[in-house]
Amino acid sequence: MEESLDAVHDGVNAGRTCWIVAGTLCKGEVQGTFAQKFSNCKECDFYISVREEEGTSFELSAVLLARLIKGGK
Repeated sequence: MEESLDAVHDGVNAGRTCWIVAGTLCKGEVQGTFAQKFSNCKECDFYISVREEEGTSFELSAVLLARLIKGGK
């Protein structure tokens, strides 16, 4: 549960920013860190749909990573 990203892209506890959070599940397998997994995430149907749905409101990964490191909004 990642509360610092709660409500981003209308998700709960980073649920719509899974590409930022280490150790999330993808295709039933635990993924690594952002740096290890992001190249795969960029091609993920979920990531692509969130980008499309959010349009100009889509928060870039660098912004979300900074928020995650700070632990808040």
